[in-house]
Amino acid sequence: MELSTLDYSFIIVFFSLVLGIGVYVSKKSGKNSSEYFLSGRTMPWWLLGVSMVATTFSTDTPNFVTNLVRVNGVSGNWEWWAFLITGLLTVFVYAKLWRKSNVNTDIEFYELRYGGKPARFLRGFRSVYLGVIFNILAMAGVTLAAIKIGGIMLGLEPWQTVVSAGLITVIFSALGGFKGVVYTDFLLFFVAMGGAIGAAYFCVNLPEVGGIGNLVTHPNVADKINIFPDFSNKEILITLIIIPLAVQWWSSWFPGSEPGGGGYIAQRMLAAKNENHAIGATFFFNIMNYALRPWPWILVALASLVVFPDIASISVAFPNVPTDKLGHDLAYSAMLTKLPSGLLGLVLASLIAAYMSTISTHLNWGSSYVVNDFYKQLINKDATEKQLVAVGKVSTIILMVVSALLALFLQDAKQVFNLIILFGAGTGLIFILRWFWWRINAWSEISAMFASGIISILFGFTFIGDLLFTHTNELGIEVEGIMPSYAKFPLVVLITTIIWLAVTFMTKPETNGTLFDFYKKIQPGGPGWRKTINDANAENVEIITNKQPWSVPSGILAMILAMILIYSAMFATGYWIYGDYIYAIVLTVLVVISGFLLTKMWSKIKASIF
Repeated sequence: MELSTLDYSFIIVFFSLVLGIGVYVSKKSGKNSSEYFLSGRTMPWWLLGVSMVATTFSTDTPNFVTNLVRVNGVSGNWEWWAFLITGLLTVFVYAKLWRKSNVNTDIEFYELRYGGKPARFLRGFRSVYLGVIFNILAMAGVTLAAIKIGGIMLGLEPWQTVVSAGLITVIFSALGGFKGVVYTDFLLFFVAMGGAIGAAYFCVNLPEVGGIGNLVTHPNVADKINIFPDFSNKEILITLIIIPLAVQWWSSWFPGSEPGGGGYIAQRMLAAKNENHAIGATFFFNIMNYALRPWPWILVALASLVVFPDIASISVAFPNVPTDKLGHDLAYSAMLTKLPSGLLGLVLASLIAAYMSTISTHLNWGSSYVVNDFYKQLINKDATEKQLVAVGKVSTIILMVVSALLALFLQDAKQVFNLIILFGAGTGLIFILRWFWWRINAWSEISAMFASGIISILFGFTFIGDLLFTHTNELGIEVEGIMPSYAKFPLVVLITTIIWLAVTFMTKPETNGTLFDFYKKIQPGGPGWRKTINDANAENVEIITNKQPWSVPSGILAMILAMILIYSAMFATGYWIYGDYIYAIVLTVLVVISGFLLTKMWSKIKASIF
């Protein structure tokens, strides 16, 4: 595919702006580790909210959504739509708690909530486990998407894409630190959204597709447009609706959707000016992430079913793509090759923007764990700020190189998603309860982490999993197991939960001193801390400084109203696009009503929160 001078101009201007921002903020960002990783905790909600949206708008996201839509229809997106519940719980319950903690990373929280050697081990181990291993997996998935885009749209070899895309990203990430990431995210967001919307509009109106009316009635598409799956199909109903909504959202750790908040979402909440800005940022993120952003990708995915109805047709059209990289997720990039000059350059710039935004965030976030929670705690406790920033820059480069190499061996983004979801299964409930139940200790988290990992390996990579669960073997033949394949995730959650609960009651609780200090700082409230409050009263220790009523019940009610608001907005957008105006109008009215009630509710609970 040939790029015009106009296309190259878009890309060159974009790269120049990104590098310029990185160089501009580098001097201030390099002053100390707080500036490098949290920008001095002075960020406003709108800038952080846009940064969250830009970060989760990655090159692998439209590919992932395309894969879901082509295989299971629009309803396949419930695999990640269910995480809205997690996000809104973070908004109305956990955002203020994270900002109150005043830690530098969410991993540092372990030594605030727990005490002694177990807490130090947990902090050090998790810094490597999440900041390095899981982080590299996530970045490899993003880089894999970039490899596919480069192969389809530019005819690049995988290594050429990795070098060209990764080099500029790692340079401005290492130079600009967190402030450079957030500032460039603001630019990247608008470029990425503009490109996605432009691509969707053009692809739907291709002559082969014939506009939205012809698209939704096309034989390849008509059975794919439903927002909810076929309830008569038991396996699809369980896989796409019941498990995500009943189990997945609260039980599994996933980057950007951690139960109770965490990762780079927590990093942005910790960088906010105050608790109010932390809440505002996360709420804005959830509205944009779920209500509006998916539809341009969904439309391109649906249009691709007309132009490239199966993987074989993609392979014929793009014979240079290696066999091990073929998959339904390639259809998104394949559709973009149809774009005209100018728009093609904008869309390519938007995809580069999506890649750089996500990778730069993961690099800075992972590096913050390496510096604050591993190097500073376990290697060099007396490290100067200059040394900490230097280690941050070096670790940024290493994370980029390793993740890029791993990407060369992956096949599709769904692999990474399934792997991370499975390895985090069963740990999420701890992240929700540890703020509100005194009995959870460091051993609870340690046992959950190892149990989830070991069980996931046994079920996913050994003969035990093959024996237990129905699966497809190397020859493509489906082999019956004792249980259906969709039972794997809930079973990992169940076993992990039983193990960590048993370990919790078999080990000693945290000391009163640790619990008193945590409660006094955070003021979590609730019946789960009644024993700690009674113990403090018995020792004449004052730990209650906030006399307001417990805000969590009101926060949960606000969460439910916000969930109705955002899901209604998301579905209404879809029905307006489909031309199904009755559903669209009803859902739009529901958006207005739930928005009004949420505003009223928020005005009542704001005083109890602040």
